[in-house]
Amino acid sequence: MTAFPNSGFLSEASERLRAMLAAQATEVSLDRGEVLFEQGDEGDALFAILDGLLEVSFLAMSGRKLALNLLRPGEVFGEIALFDDGPRTATVTAAEPSRVLKVRQRDVMGQIRQHPDLAVDMIRLAGLRMRMMGVQLNEQVFLPMPIRLARKLLHLANEQDDPSQRITLSQSELAEFVGATREAVSKTISIWKRSNVVEASRGGLQIHDLDALQQLAESDLI
Repeated sequence: MTAFPNSGFLSEASERLRAMLAAQATEVSLDRGEVLFEQGDEGDALFAILDGLLEVSFLAMSGRKLALNLLRPGEVFGEIALFDDGPRTATVTAAEPSRVLKVRQRDVMGQIRQHPDLAVDMIRLAGLRMRMMGVQLNEQVFLPMPIRLARKLLHLANEQDDPSQRITLSQSELAEFVGATREAVSKTISIWKRSNVVEASRGGLQIHDLDALQQLAESDLI
């Protein structure tokens, strides 16, 4: 039995709850480009990444695709399906060959009916999820684009083994991540490049000054 990660959504879960989730999990393998689920699909399962890289994207009403995040091993997602079987709010696609653990809502609910005390943990996790969503919404709505871009670059850099490694995303892809136009992102990166904070090329973007980028991410004067 593969252990469920103690991170993100499950960082406040008890050992007993993680053990229950692991016992109910099945493994799913994905090829590069394969869709795990699409925006609008019925939400019926929670997932945790064992290996690989998954992209989370959203299709706006205008038809424009917005990339929201890249998920790496140890991350848990799709947890809303444990509390609500409504439609998926985003699409998840394998950016490279990947393996994930899948836990169906019906199996979790069956265990909770047998062991009602597990519901206390589930309620705590629902509150954690609501707080996380609130933070993300506030950043997307109220923060200027350069701050959102700086925070996204720091997040992507810290997800790598070496934060100074090149981030292999185009400026168009970065624009999708922060909900902005490519032109706006390109202009901001050009300003940062002149200050030697970052270096951009067709192969992606490399951070030269993590401390300066951190200051940009925390500033409300950009």
